[in-house]
Amino acid sequence: MSEELLVTDKERLNKVSSILVSQPEPTDQKNSPYYKLAEKYNIKIDFRKFIQVDPVDIKEFRRQKINILDHTAIIFTSRNAVDHFFRLATESKVEIPSDMKYFCVSEQTANYLQKYIVIRKRKIFTGERTASDLFDVMKKHKDEKFLYPCSNIRKDDIPVFLETNGYKFNEAVIYKTVASDLSDLADIKYDIIAFFSPSGIQSLFENFPGFKQEKTRIAAFGPTTAKAVRDANLILDIQAPLPNAPSMTGALELYIKQANNL
Repeated sequence: MSEELLVTDKERLNKVSSILVSQPEPTDQKNSPYYKLAEKYNIKIDFRKFIQVDPVDIKEFRRQKINILDHTAIIFTSRNAVDHFFRLATESKVEIPSDMKYFCVSEQTANYLQKYIVIRKRKIFTGERTASDLFDVMKKHKDEKFLYPCSNIRKDDIPVFLETNGYKFNEAVIYKTVASDLSDLADIKYDIIAFFSPSGIQSLFENFPGFKQEKTRIAAFGPTTAKAVRDANLILDIQAPLPNAPSMTGALELYIKQANNL
């Protein structure tokens, strides 16, 4: 397959020596593709969370007037949602009934449920990877009353699907996605900053309202992140996934090969 990268502005195709990845540092450094990339091309790669998750406390949850036991099915889109749902259930002294149904956006999220429940005894329904995959499964369970526990920042796809198709549902904000404190990065420059969500772009400008992109290249994973980059009047230099680079590291490697003349 051709190793080509769509470059919007070839004048910006400058040598890459350093990359900031706006995610936590991988726990398995030995097998991380980022560390392999750094070693292979002799570049510096740093990691820093641009966003953090803060819990919604029990008082704030109760103000939403959501009764967990009024629902027969829960929709989970992330591990954070699973953790904070069961935390609030415990703090509310609510025992989740054994016949509760769980609809999980991916197999990974579904497997994570075993931290809190015995999976083989529960009714769990799983999409392949995205919310739209899960919709086909949910169409067979239209009589359920769904609870969608989520962050204060979430996509519209699930609520829009539920409302448009006449499902009974409530959504509950059970955790908040907020900007991390990045003040210590104020005087540090990177050749590339890699983003994975619109929240990361928002955090950048909350920390550095006067941010000037200049020669810093911006990489974005996914269409919503790419849109957030453009909406912020930033130049999107590297977009992932690509047909020949389905991961961020793959897209970065294609760019590095061209920029560093390798």
